[in-house]
Amino acid sequence: MPRRIIETAKTEEDKRLDVSLRPLRFEDYIGQEKAKNALKIYIEAAKKRGDVLDHVLFYGPPGLGKTTLAGIIANEMGVNIRITSGPAIEKPGDMAAILSGLSEGDVLFVDEIHRLNRQVEELLYPAMEDFAIDIMIGKGVTAKSIRLDLPKFTMVGATTRAGLLTAPLRDRFGVLHHMEYYTDAELERIILNSAKRLQVEIDANGARELACRSRGTPRLANRLLKRVRDYAEVRYEGNITKEAVDEALSMLDVDSAGLDPVDRKLLRTIIDDFTGGPVGLDTLAAAIGEDPGTIEDVYEPYLIKNGLLQRTPRGRVASAKAYLHLGLPVPEEV
Repeated sequence: MPRRIIETAKTEEDKRLDVSLRPLRFEDYIGQEKAKNALKIYIEAAKKRGDVLDHVLFYGPPGLGKTTLAGIIANEMGVNIRITSGPAIEKPGDMAAILSGLSEGDVLFVDEIHRLNRQVEELLYPAMEDFAIDIMIGKGVTAKSIRLDLPKFTMVGATTRAGLLTAPLRDRFGVLHHMEYYTDAELERIILNSAKRLQVEIDANGARELACRSRGTPRLANRLLKRVRDYAEVRYEGNITKEAVDEALSMLDVDSAGLDPVDRKLLRTIIDDFTGGPVGLDTLAAAIGEDPGTIEDVYEPYLIKNGLLQRTPRGRVASAKAYLHLGLPVPEEV
């Protein structure tokens, strides 16, 4: 699959941007008010008891601030954070080494935790519950199990596929938060803050237009801000206005709703080739030459969230909103 400017998965460019734009404290973090307010209370209570924070699980689409919140938790608790990911931990020994290297109260952040190896996951059960791990020494009849005590720590897990988490692992998290898409007003504030840190001149109309096309995702908003900044430096003397945003994103084929050519092709295929649907996922995938899993996990969520596409028992159906967005007449039956 070719890289899309509006994809929400983290890229190397995003990692470089994160260093300068990522907030470090709750007062600087915009959005996710329910999760933020609850975490403030849990952290304050843990500090008053002199105890570690309960294990926390964040789940939701990529780019909404799960990693950022994990860093803020560590900063607010005054401890260090160790960052890893599910696919990076291949053997139980790798996880045992990470856990034994933690200090009292530290935060262990595991991104894409649903992709942990099953044996690694089983090692985590006693570690999260009893702060201890069982290690096998020797082989065959001489093998014996030794319990190794660990310092108390806080596990922060993040996943984009909460349904793939096993029940035993999910049950060991005391705090669970679903990450919501951001409103345009919240994204506007994030863009204005990011522009200030990047020393970019942007007016309110420009920030509002950029927010409307950022698909409810701060990561995408910051990435598009960087692209628009480049365009404005060449064509608008560095000033980002609504016109600069419109021209720059039109050049990148991102329309007023944040859709790119792949999104529009998917909708047009349903409308033109299948009279608006319903059409099965596999048939639709074959028609646009894409993998069914990619359509379901990458393309569809935003289209469904915005009411442009509907999933029905009989297949995918383009909504009246999709016809209007593409400038097409809406059939009476729709």
